[in-house]
Amino acid sequence: MDNLLVNLRHLRALQAVAREGGFSAAARALHLSQPAVTQAVTALERYFAASLFERSAQGAIATAAGHLCIERINRAMQHLKEGMSETLKGATDDSALRLVTATQLHALLTVMDEGGFGVAARAKGLSRGAVHAGVRTLELSTGISLFEKTSNGLQPTRDAQRLARATRLAAAELSQAQAELAALSGVDRGKTVIGAMPLARSLIVPRALLRFSENRPGHVLSLMDGAYESLLRALQRGMADILIGALRESAPADVVQERLFDDPLALIVRTGHPLAALTDGGVKPPKLSDLARFPWIAARADAPLRRHFERLQESLSPRCAIQPIECNSLVAARGLLLGSDRVMLLSAHQVRFELDAGQLLALPHPFGRVSRAIGLTTRRNWRPTQAQTELLSGLRASSVESLEL
Repeated sequence: MDNLLVNLRHLRALQAVAREGGFSAAARALHLSQPAVTQAVTALERYFAASLFERSAQGAIATAAGHLCIERINRAMQHLKEGMSETLKGATDDSALRLVTATQLHALLTVMDEGGFGVAARAKGLSRGAVHAGVRTLELSTGISLFEKTSNGLQPTRDAQRLARATRLAAAELSQAQAELAALSGVDRGKTVIGAMPLARSLIVPRALLRFSENRPGHVLSLMDGAYESLLRALQRGMADILIGALRESAPADVVQERLFDDPLALIVRTGHPLAALTDGGVKPPKLSDLARFPWIAARADAPLRRHFERLQESLSPRCAIQPIECNSLVAARGLLLGSDRVMLLSAHQVRFELDAGQLLALPHPFGRVSRAIGLTTRRNWRPTQAQTELLSGLRASSVESLEL
C-alpha cells in the first residue's frame, strides 16, 4: 500500500498535462502556477523512475512510459472517483476527489487493517494522534462517519468499506504502472496474488508458478488460500489478482469467470473399504442401497461440491442415520477417509497422489459422469500486465496438462 502515498494532486496535474497538451495549459485548467504543475510531474517522474513527457516550446508529448503511466493513473483515479460517488451518494464530478488526500486514505486503510488506532500507529511507527488526525480530517472533509464503536470493538462503516475498496483498487493500478514502466527499461518486477482453491493448490498452480518463476525471477508471486468467500472479497478489494478453482453457478457482477475444464467427481474411500468388493475393486459404480449403509464426509454448505453431495444423498434409500462430517480441508478429509469407512464425493484429481500410492480408491459415480467447472475468476475491469498475461497463459496450459495425467 506504499503506492497510496502518491500525492493525489500530483496525479491530477499529470492528467491535466496529458489532457491539455502542455504544462501552461494544464496550469490554467487547474488554476495553479506553471512551476507547481512542473514540480508535480517531476515528482511523479522520480517516483516512477521514468521520463513521462517530452517538453518543447509547442507543449508536452507523452513518452512511451508516459502513455503507460497515464492510462494506469486514469484507471486509478476512476476507481477513486467511483468510490467517492458511492460514498457521497451520487457525487459524480471530479470535485469530490479534491476532498481527500492520499495520506488520509492511507490512514483509513491502516486502521481498518490493524483493527484500531493504537495498534495501527504502532504498526506504522506513528503517533496515535497522527493516525487519528488522518481519519478525522477525512471524515470532516467528506462529511461521512468512517468508524463506529460496537460490542466487538471499533468497526468500519459501510461507507468506509466502499472507500477502502476503491483505494485498494487504485493502489493496485499504480503498482501495475510501476511494473510496466520497469519492464520498459528491461527490469523484471511486479507482484501477483493468486487465490487458490484446493484442487488448484495441489495440481494446477504449482507447475504453472514454477515455470513462470524460471522466466520471470524478479516477479513476486504470492499464494492466498482460504474459503471461497474470503478469496472473492480479496479479489473484489484488489488484495488478490486471480482466483483459480471451482467456479460458482452464480457469480457477482463485478467479476468474470473463465471455465478451464470440467472436473469429474468420484466416490473416494480408503483402500480395503467394504465398497471395493461390491464394485469389483472400483470398476463398477456402487449401488445406491450399498452407499446408504456408510457414513459420509461432505463439503461445507458454501461449496459447489455440497450441492452435488445433496443431490446424491436425496437418492439414497434408506437415508444414512449418521450425519456427515462437514469438511473443506483436504488434509483433514484424507485423515478421516484413511481412518474410517466413510465415503466422500470428491475430485479424483485432488487425491491423485493418495490414489497413486494405493492409500485411497476412487469409485465411479452412480449417476455416470458428474463434474464441476474449474476455472479462473478475475475482476471484470482488471487489466493484467504483460507478465500477468503470461501467468494466466501458464495457468491455462497447466490445467490442460493436469487433465492428461
